[in-house]
Amino acid sequence: MAGAIAASSDGFLTRLKEGRIPGPLSTVTAIDAGLTTTNLAALFESQLTSRRLDLEARRLGAEKRGFYSIGSSGHEGNAAVAHAFRINDMAFLHYRSGAFYIERARKLTGETPIWNMALSFVASSEDPISGGRHKVLGSKPLFIPPQTSTIASHLPKAMGAAFSVALARTHKKPDAELPYDSAVLCSFGDASANHSTAQGAINAAALTAYRGLPLPLVFVCEDNGIGISVKTPEGWVAANYGARPGLNYIYGDGRDIIDAVRAAREAEYCARIARKPVFLHLRTVRLMGHAGSDLETSYRDRTEIETEADQDPLLHSARRIIEADVMSRDDIEVLYENIGGRVRRTMEAACTRPKLSSAAEVTTALTAPTSIPKAKRASKLLPAAPDDTRARTDPQHMSRLISLALAGEMERDANVVVFGEDVAKKGGVYGATTRLQSKFGPSRVFDTLLDEQSILGMAIGLAHNGYIPVPEIQFLAYVHNAEDQLRGEAASLSYFSNGQYTNPMVVRIAGLAYQKGFGGHFHNDNSVAIFRDIPGIVLACPSSGEEAVRMMREAFRLARQERRVVVFLEPIALYGIKDLYENGDGLMSASFKDIKDEAPIDAPNVIGAGGDLAIVTYGNGTYLSRRAARTLKEKGIDARIIDLRWLAPLPMDAIIEAIGKRCDVLIVDECRKTGSPSEEIVTAFAERRLPLNISRVTGVDTFIPLGPAANEVLVSEADIVAAALALTDKTTKRAAE
Repeated sequence: MAGAIAASSDGFLTRLKEGRIPGPLSTVTAIDAGLTTTNLAALFESQLTSRRLDLEARRLGAEKRGFYSIGSSGHEGNAAVAHAFRINDMAFLHYRSGAFYIERARKLTGETPIWNMALSFVASSEDPISGGRHKVLGSKPLFIPPQTSTIASHLPKAMGAAFSVALARTHKKPDAELPYDSAVLCSFGDASANHSTAQGAINAAALTAYRGLPLPLVFVCEDNGIGISVKTPEGWVAANYGARPGLNYIYGDGRDIIDAVRAAREAEYCARIARKPVFLHLRTVRLMGHAGSDLETSYRDRTEIETEADQDPLLHSARRIIEADVMSRDDIEVLYENIGGRVRRTMEAACTRPKLSSAAEVTTALTAPTSIPKAKRASKLLPAAPDDTRARTDPQHMSRLISLALAGEMERDANVVVFGEDVAKKGGVYGATTRLQSKFGPSRVFDTLLDEQSILGMAIGLAHNGYIPVPEIQFLAYVHNAEDQLRGEAASLSYFSNGQYTNPMVVRIAGLAYQKGFGGHFHNDNSVAIFRDIPGIVLACPSSGEEAVRMMREAFRLARQERRVVVFLEPIALYGIKDLYENGDGLMSASFKDIKDEAPIDAPNVIGAGGDLAIVTYGNGTYLSRRAARTLKEKGIDARIIDLRWLAPLPMDAIIEAIGKRCDVLIVDECRKTGSPSEEIVTAFAERRLPLNISRVTGVDTFIPLGPAANEVLVSEADIVAAALALTDKTTKRAAE
């Protein structure tokens, strides 16, 4: 390994000393690109610094003192993009963007990019962006949110951030994070351009522009012709994106720093002035393999590797520097060695800095520090709309109450925007966004294309610019193809930025089962496991319209004040339910104006005061348990129902307190037996060695079939009654013995 690193470190310098400098790649001059000799020298220094950081990171990795070795070698031309764009043009960067970061840092006095990156390479807790949690390129003052998994998962949120710039301009938003005339950058590799997430984001951007809407976004595809070991067919990227409707394609050679600046400036003009999305295609090379552990000779001929190295962008920049009479070859050698010495000393110093040393230190950044944001301005975006006084006064079912709760939040805070499939004129498939667009206008309530990745990415991007986004996912099963936008992007951002960046949002999802005669498993999904194992996320599930209003108020508080990602799971089967026991009893309805409070995240809702049995449940299970409790009462069993409300994090202490001294506990879980909330509850009871007699009734581990067969695999009212009788009967017999 050490020999390989030594050889790699000699590649540029050896060729430079031997005069093996490649010929020109373009006829573009520095004057054509708007560059002075001072600019050119600075760009070259950023490129050299990035290379030396790569080499030192690999050395420390070989010595088991560093922890990250995917470098930027061969991609140093992205310094040109940093040069062409402003410091407050938000940049979502590919992991090979070291030169971009270094060049952008030049624009801000006091930034120390070498020290910052060194701390990150060695996972020091003093790393100013992630606090030692991961090697990421990021900086709050440089408008670079950190990215970890850059296999296209960051493209949808870049699209959303660019959309937010235009939206904030429309709203004249006074507290926008990004200037009204800013552009948004997003860089990725040629292999990532084939990912379905990239395809979706680029399609969403092109469709937005095709509709005539502004979108100041630059997709920067750094094309080195290979993804780990799989080659990208020659010409594929240009063929795929060169003539896409709604997308402006610009090509530049990233090996030639001057041509790269020329292309970047064209992209900057198109995005900032014309406010149109751009696909900036930069030709690059990949040097030293995919990562430190990658044995490139196992899948590439040595001749091919050497040919790539002959096109090292540092060599092309050296030629430009020499031709401009800025430096001689000897001067470049001295500069390269001096930078190397400075980087090595910095890396060695970084190795002495502290690391994260406890689980508490690691997890503290899962949620941002609680802070009260700036006072929100009163909404000035309310057009004349029908009076909804009657709707707020008369008893309403859940879907209408949710619509009224959303209207209340939108009236309170002009930063709240609602969007998704069919949420605008239609008012949602189940009417939960009825009349919102007519009241608040199409810039605050709007339909999206049918792509869940783009919907959630839009939410993340809007949150970056000071909005409180409320995306709707039409059915729970639809979120599975976009789960990583929550898991890998929204929920992880606070963690990987040490709380500096957040993605506050309320994600509304219609879901769970018990719909009559509709859908099958794709519309009746009774699994919430995908949300419950995402660190830092909040999962809410109301059991009635009244609870939905209270919980939604808390959800917005969590998003607004604690900057949390909240998933608000709405039971479809309860949307239109007005009655609990008999037709006309109205016990599942409520008057919006009478609902005054919030439902705190650390407390379940206790229904009844029965002392014989505690039923722990949520969602549809609460509705069924309330009905079952009446039957149990007739049989001499007085039950108390503990409606969980919040499924992640589970308020376990409050649940146990609500159970009290009752020893019989029935857990009613409408989800599948495996991976359900009831598993965590039972485990917690066991770990605390509580003296409880526990029984559990759950759904069956299966997908939900169409038609009446669904009843065979879901929890029923009769199941609850039978389980309760069996549990209490066993207790009675045991007491008698």
